[in-house]
Amino acid sequence: MDRERRGGWVYIMADRYRGTIYVGVTADLPRRIVQHREGTGSDFCARYGLRRLVWAERGETIEDCIAHEKRVKRWRRAWKFALIERGNPDWNDLYDFLI
Repeated sequence: MDRERRGGWVYIMADRYRGTIYVGVTADLPRRIVQHREGTGSDFCARYGLRRLVWAERGETIEDCIAHEKRVKRWRRAWKFALIERGNPDWNDLYDFLI
């Protein structure tokens, strides 16, 4: 299966409730979250201790996911908080739901 048809994920990492957040994109969400937790996923997440997966959305193609990630990154902080809180009002770590 080629990369475009495999799809991907747009996700948000956080350090705590309404704290520092990071918006990312990946084709393999469980693997990417493990990387973030180990401090190898991104310099930003490692620097600020972002280890909690608080939101994720599946996309049909990785290109769609990349475009969506770019849109979400341009959103105001309050809009990102609202997005998270629609499905995860307590900002629980959703990683356990992946495995």
